[in-house]
Amino acid sequence: MTSVDLDTQVRGADLDRWLSSRFVDDLQARADLIALYAFEAELVAIPTRVTQPLLAEMRYTWWAEQMDGVFSNTPRKGHPVLEALTDLVARHGLERSGFDALIEAHIGRVHKQPHDLDAFFTAPMQLAVQILAGAGYDDAVRPAGQVFGLMQTGQEREAKAFIPVANKALKSLPSKAFPAVAHAGLSRSAPESVKRLQLFWNTVRGRI
Repeated sequence: MTSVDLDTQVRGADLDRWLSSRFVDDLQARADLIALYAFEAELVAIPTRVTQPLLAEMRYTWWAEQMDGVFSNTPRKGHPVLEALTDLVARHGLERSGFDALIEAHIGRVHKQPHDLDAFFTAPMQLAVQILAGAGYDDAVRPAGQVFGLMQTGQEREAKAFIPVANKALKSLPSKAFPAVAHAGLSRSAPESVKRLQLFWNTVRGRI
């Protein structure tokens, strides 16, 4: 699977963030975002491939074990997502905690635990911003991550009410990092054409 294949994978699994990534001009940075999103897509897909919670947990445990290789620069050979993830982790100095927390949150969901919105949505968004603009913007991104989490879990009214808080925090975010957050306020039910237009307008204004 090549970088083009990862791009296709993310487009099919996570249209909103794929569309946002189109606003990243730097092709390497865009590919790095796609690698992160492809990793998340792999985790999201597990419950659709196995029916038993124990089997799903075993697959998540496998991914958790693979993080040892990712963060020691010795990824599982021949696995394009792990190889791409290892490369971007090394180049951007990403910390492991967010990846481990995301896997644990998925295991929790398999066992019917409530969504850990920080692990599922906020921390990955903070990692995406670090890829595009470096470290130091976690606080600026956190409210947008909360909006994204609320939107994705069907709490659209609560999300929209929180958008002004998120936009105020995002004023300190560099414009080159905005594609990592531009999708936060998109309605899940909106057609692709509407999402494209909204993302363009969001990016021009620097607001979600």
